[in-house]
Amino acid sequence: MGQKINPLGFRLGTTQSHHSVWFAEPKQFSVGLQEDKSIRDCIKNFMQKSTKMYSDPEGIVRIEIKKEIDLIEVLIYMAFPNLLLEEDRREIGELKGNVEKKIMNPVYQKLNITIKRIEEPYGQPKILAQYIASQLKERVPFRKAMKKAIELIEDTKTDINGIQIQMAGRFDGKEKARVEWIREGRVPLQTIRAKIDYCSYTVPTIHGSLGIKIWIFIDEE
Repeated sequence: MGQKINPLGFRLGTTQSHHSVWFAEPKQFSVGLQEDKSIRDCIKNFMQKSTKMYSDPEGIVRIEIKKEIDLIEVLIYMAFPNLLLEEDRREIGELKGNVEKKIMNPVYQKLNITIKRIEEPYGQPKILAQYIASQLKERVPFRKAMKKAIELIEDTKTDINGIQIQMAGRFDGKEKARVEWIREGRVPLQTIRAKIDYCSYTVPTIHGSLGIKIWIFIDEE
């Protein structure tokens, strides 16, 4: 039996919650979904084109969107918010102006953007995946990069019971692609009540793209 289900979608309603919270009529649901995607893409593109130069190891963890009748609230969770300081009103205003262009009814809906800091950045799988990607681009051996990522998460103050890192692709330019993985602790992927954080990331290299998947077992309810 293939294990093809997303670990986050598998646990929605138990240990995971939606990153978009709003209600719409069935005919307007697809429009609202496209609006959310446009808002997220606009924020990520602005970060990349910012004068502070968004880099791979320091990025956005997730973007949550909450919609009400007359308000759209966007929460940007960043591992290193010094890339876009909340005190820098000029950049925040420019970002807000770009996002407002993606809203369906800008006359009736107001926009509020808030940036929140993640206390332990290397406790997030996306930040670990971006760190491994930066190491691979610097020609660091993939096994050494995976072990270093596990050391980083073990040094955090968060209570983590297990971590699993899996990479797939043509390592070191080999002709045949293969899958390599490493695990520390316990990672019960088939238990719905297990709180697991997950991320998949693609790294472009000179020999082709490498895929990175990270599972972090936090706790069990």
